Amino acid sequence: MLRPGALAKLRRLFQHHSFWAANRSCAELRQMLRGSDVAVTAWHGSQLVGFGRATSDGIFRAVLWDVVVDGAYQGRGLGRQIVEGLLERPCLRRVERIYLMTTNSSGFYQQLGFDQIESQLLMMKQTSG
Repeated sequence: MLRPGALAKLRRLFQHHSFWAANRSCAELRQMLRGSDVAVTAWHGSQLVGFGRATSDGIFRAVLWDVVVDGAYQGRGLGRQIVEGLLERPCLRRVERIYLMTTNSSGFYQQLGFDQIESQLLMMKQTSG
């Protein structure tokens, strides 16, 4: 269940704190959320300050998408909490491989157990599952 005005707040978070999702409309975000298996949000009062989502087949593969934290709240562990919150969800907990793509945050994801694959910025976490 989305909080009142959550789509507009998500759109604002993406517009101001991500280059890859800055132009997504509320209708597109609604569809994106319907196609996601899990989403995790971080709030400061009524302000949405962090978001992440994942898709998965529940056993072999999953992908983390759109992990973003408001710049004013970075460095406080919110990104870690969002990623760990996603990984702890039942639909991801026992997945064999979890992938993500990043342009400039590979060091952050490596701290969470993801490994860089060759010269690409595709990241994978091998889990027992």
